Amino acid sequence: MDKLKKEVRLAVNIDHFATLRQARRSTEPDPVFVALLAEQAGAMGIVTHLRGDRRHIQERDLRLLREVIKTKLNLEMAATEEMKKIALRIKPDVVSLVPERPEELTTEGGLDVKRQLKQLIPFIQVLKKAKIRVSIFVDPLNDQIKACRQAGVDLIEINTGRYAELKPESARKKALEAIKEAAILAEELGLEVHAGHGLDYYNVKPIVAIPQIEELSIGFAIVARSAIVGVEKAVRDMVCLLKRD
Repeated sequence: MDKLKKEVRLAVNIDHFATLRQARRSTEPDPVFVALLAEQAGAMGIVTHLRGDRRHIQERDLRLLREVIKTKLNLEMAATEEMKKIALRIKPDVVSLVPERPEELTTEGGLDVKRQLKQLIPFIQVLKKAKIRVSIFVDPLNDQIKACRQAGVDLIEINTGRYAELKPESARKKALEAIKEAAILAEELGLEVHAGHGLDYYNVKPIVAIPQIEELSIGFAIVARSAIVGVEKAVRDMVCLLKRD
């Protein structure tokens, strides 16, 4: 397949750089500067989650990112009226709808699109009318993938969290198969397939090998390695892993 000859695009999630900054209510590290370094090192997109509690990324960051990003700005957000107004004002290239709970450490699962379909359809239509592409972060479940198509998006991000948290044994293989099946179904339905959550330098290659997946969103692993080797090398190391043999 031609797709197997291509590299999977890397979108770098910069949220945890902002988490470090907010821990001391400081001005550094500046996630906007990090985003520029990531682009220079080969990232093809920047991902950031503006949460309701503003625990890491702030609206100031989002405004500046919109001005300086040269690749693609992907705004993760909950499907709330507050976030919709912000998205319509900032105009990111992509809005990724994700579930959000105040008590969670990070996003814990995919959006239940099937249950929220009636509410999501008009929400998505407003964003699309504003020329903003809409994605949904979704678990690798067939009914949820089909609901994404019904919701009116043409792009999804498959949650790889379950796969990533398991040891490389039979359970992980089963989780990987679920991702493969979801990716195949999504492509058959005409959806562009991205994936992410929990991926790192050690578990990413089996995901890269799935031909339907065009882009991966990776954050914490790159942030952690950046603390040792610097942002640009951490991004370059991941870009190399995203090359298909």
